[in-house]
Amino acid sequence: MAPKGKVGTKGKKQIHEENQDTLKFYSRIILGANAIYIAVNLLLFYNSSSFWTWFSLMFAVAVYVGSYRSMSAMAKPAFAEDGSLLDGGIDLNMEQGMAEHLKDVILLTAIVQVLSTLSSYFWYLWLLAPARALHLLWVNFLGPWFSADSQAAPEENEKNDKKQRRQERRQMRRF
Repeated sequence: MAPKGKVGTKGKKQIHEENQDTLKFYSRIILGANAIYIAVNLLLFYNSSSFWTWFSLMFAVAVYVGSYRSMSAMAKPAFAEDGSLLDGGIDLNMEQGMAEHLKDVILLTAIVQVLSTLSSYFWYLWLLAPARALHLLWVNFLGPWFSADSQAAPEENEKNDKKQRRQERRQMRRF
């Protein structure tokens, strides 16, 4: 059973601390995935590394840097002159926010990067990121825009609304 009353909110200090923990967690994931990739592909199998090995490493690093810097910019706190916390930054652990998508990109890249130590074909899994972006674009913007009613016929909408109200009144009289 859901608790009654107001939903608890987070304070500025709690958001700031959780953001710092989140950034630390994702920096460890980034460093771990890169360490595994470099150890296996560039140290252990150095003789078989190619241009694509280096290219995929640079691609992953670019994705990591872009995502992590965006997250850290979103979580940047604001302090007063006396050192007190004015704003804890945007909550990185908020559901359905931009930070959620950035965290997903970091995790997807780390998983693909580690799996690519087994086979380079695992890099094709990274195509899930643009597929997800296209899905979100369609669901949130393009789909509703294409399926929206045209504003050219407001008289017809008014007639339909009047008919619907009349039918609702008739049904209410029956009961």
